[in-house]
Parts: sequence; C-alpha cells; structure tokens
Amino acid sequence: MMADGKALFYFRSIGSDSILNGIAYHRDSVKYGTAPDYTTADLHALVGRNLEAITIHLEKLDSIADEIRYYLEVHNVQDEGYDMVVGYQNNINRRIAEAGRKKEALKSASESRHLEVRHIRVYSIADSTAIPRIFMECEGGIWKDGIWLRRSKNGIGVAFDHSGRPVSGTWNADTLIYGMRIGTDGTYSGQFNRDIYANGHGSCTYSDGSFYEGHWKNDLRNGFGFAVSPGSIRAGEWESGVYKGERMNYTSERIYGIDISRYQHGKGRKYYPIYWDRLRITQLGNISKKQVSGDVDYPVSFVYIKSTEGISIRNRYYAADYRQARRHGIYCGAYHFFSTKSDAAAQARYFLKHSFFRKGDFPPVLDVEPSHAQIEKMGGEQALFRAIRTWMGIVGRQTGVRPILYVSQNFVNKYLCNAPDIKRDYEIWIARYGEYRPDVRLIYWQLSPDGRVNGIHGDVDINVFNGYHDKFEQFLKTERIK
Repeated sequence: MMADGKALFYFRSIGSDSILNGIAYHRDSVKYGTAPDYTTADLHALVGRNLEAITIHLEKLDSIADEIRYYLEVHNVQDEGYDMVVGYQNNINRRIAEAGRKKEALKSASESRHLEVRHIRVYSIADSTAIPRIFMECEGGIWKDGIWLRRSKNGIGVAFDHSGRPVSGTWNADTLIYGMRIGTDGTYSGQFNRDIYANGHGSCTYSDGSFYEGHWKNDLRNGFGFAVSPGSIRAGEWESGVYKGERMNYTSERIYGIDISRYQHGKGRKYYPIYWDRLRITQLGNISKKQVSGDVDYPVSFVYIKSTEGISIRNRYYAADYRQARRHGIYCGAYHFFSTKSDAAAQARYFLKHSFFRKGDFPPVLDVEPSHAQIEKMGGEQALFRAIRTWMGIVGRQTGVRPILYVSQNFVNKYLCNAPDIKRDYEIWIARYGEYRPDVRLIYWQLSPDGRVNGIHGDVDINVFNGYHDKFEQFLKTERIK
C-alpha cells in the first residue's frame, strides 16, 4: 500500500470481510498475493475498517495481558504452571507489539491524502531437496510419491480426524506423535493418541481469541492447564473439560491470618481467654482436602476482629482483642456484619463510632452474608448493592482507605456480576470452604472455618493473603490506614 507516493506496508490479500491479510513491512515477507483494484476513496474506507478491527483486537490483547500480569503478581515459581503463564506472557507481548505497529501503519494511511495499491511480483525458487517427502491419508489408504499405499502411517504427513478436520504432523507406527489440527473452532498443537484425539500436553488457540495450554484427554481438557481470554485467566485443575479450580500448595512462604468474634471467647457463661503470645496456626481445617508441604506451623500475620452488627450489636471483646493484637505486633482490622433490616448509612455511622482506625491498621471490612429471602425482602439485589455502596462510601471517606467486601463464593457467582462497579472498585474477601482457590480476583481467601490456632480455644476461621511477600509488602505500603 502506497500513501502519498511512499510505500507504507505490504499485504497478501484482502479478505471477504475487508480485512487486510498478511500485513508485513518488507516485500520479501510477501510470498504470494492478489492484485486488488480500488479507488482512493475505497482504500480509505478499507483502512478505516482495518483500523477499527485492529483497535478492538488490541483491546482484547491488553485485557489478556492485564489478567496475566495480575496472575504473576500473586503467584511465583512454586506454583504449578507459573512458567507456562510466563511463556504465554512473552507471546502476548510480542503480539501486542506487532498489533501496535500495524495500528500505527494503518493510522498513518488513514491520515494520508492519496492511497493506492501496487501489485508486486514475487519471485521464488524452491529447492526441491529441502521439501520433506510427506504422505496424505485418504479413505483408509495413503498417497505418497504418487503411489497409493496401504500401510501404517510413518513420518511426516497429513490425515483427517474423527470429525474430518485436517491434522498434520509426525507419525510413528500409525500413532501421531505430535501435530497440528485445524478446525472452525481453533487450532490445536500438541500430542495425540492413536485415534487422533488431543491427548497429553498441547495448546489450542480458539477462533474467539482465547487460549488454553495444558493436559488433554480424549479431546477434553483434563489435568493441569491454564486458559486465558479477555478478562479471565484460569490456571488449575480440569476434569473432562470442566474447570475445577486452582489447587494451592500451602507452605510457610504464604501469609496467613485469622478472623475472630466473641465466639472465640466461648458461648454462654463459659469464657476462654486468647493467649496472644502463643498464637500459631497448627491446622488448616478438615472440611476439604489440602495440599500441604511440610508441617502446618504458621505465624498469624494478620487478624480481623468483629466490631459491630447492624445498628445495635457490639462485640464486647473487640476493644481488648484489638489492643492485644497491636501490642503483640499483629496487623489488625475491624469488620462490620451487615444487616438487611437496618439503614446502611446508620450502620456505617455505628461501625465508625465503636471501632478503632489507627495508623497501620488494615482496611475495614463489610461482611455481607444475606440469604436470598433476606435480599428479596429488602427490595432485591439492586437495593442491596445500593446499601453496600452507601456503607463503603461513608466508611471509606472517614477512614481514608478503601474498605474490603467480604462475601461467599455463592454470592460472587450469583450476584456480584450484576454490580461490576463494586467488583472493580473494591477488594474482595471470599469465604470458600473447598479444595480449590476462588476463581476471581481477591485480596483474602477464607479457606476454612474449622482451623486450629494455638492460643485460641475451638475452631478458628483461617485466611490466606492472595500473593506472596512482595505483594504483601506492597499491600502494607499502599492499603493500610495512614
């Protein structure tokens, strides 16, 4: 394409959807092509459509890159699949750079007064000795060197799978060792089994721009793998094509905390003190399976203490526990249990009046655990979201930090997607008592309600910070009360 008499870029053809195919910046990059006949006006319209398409494509790539950056921020080399994600990040960065270059070229063309397309003749001399001798399977037999054979597939060749999709690769004794399969849904590269099903390690780039790399079994994701799409990254265990989640490896390098209320001091007339100088996490709970490396003997790095509920309930042990936590050098924060029966602004004022917010304290938390019936009774989920925004806004302005929203995994799945501003503007603390890590961005994960902590009587909620020490240090610098 010529812009005001200057060669801007080269391309192979124009698709039926008016998209320029095979854009390159050197004539030697073009191996074949067609010679379209367009006026300057036609070309400006064509360039405009391509500029719009590449802009949308870049937005998708940037969204994927953002998800990968977040994943790498909260994981390290100890986590399964970390190296695969790093490798894909490099791939995405290259694609972003290439797409950015194409966008600049198209933008330059759109700003030019005169556009034209000149056909270049491509000369190519093929060295027949450099072309591998391949076979083609067809109707149960094999063509090779112009001869119809009936024998096992060996060497480099092309065949068709159970759905009629072409597969190219290297065979040994009728088994495809490694190859590529192209279909309308995407392109798969990797290992296959004897029946030409994706089996073993492989990757697939789908037609919608999403990507998966990991283990396969009979054409389904099965085992460990990671999938990336705009706005989502899933790295963890898959079973028969269904994502189960990330199975964490619990080690002493992670940052653990607890949350407590009056129940840690006993029920009824029975009172149990908390021995703050003895606190050590000794068990992560038994509700779900957990992959633990070494013995569970972790320090309590942070504690959240229930302060208030609604507009009339206070934890009588809050003040004493708060002072003891600070005295023993444990980061602490306060949380409020939300009531669907009380005004949100009044609840915020009640919490602020009866809680401490001193320099170095963790962000305050709103604990939201209503049933579906309670949500309906207060006016539906939008009424609940308005109440959450009100509480978070008042408390955030008074304390100078963003509050954190505590919810269950079920609440996230069922409701939170309908309040994207809350999900975007506030950190999320999720209660999920399962084997797998929550599949959303979060700050803390409450992984069990039945953990054990030396120095505390009975069961204790155990939480893990989403990230390692570098991420935790960043959190301490930016998110605590100033």
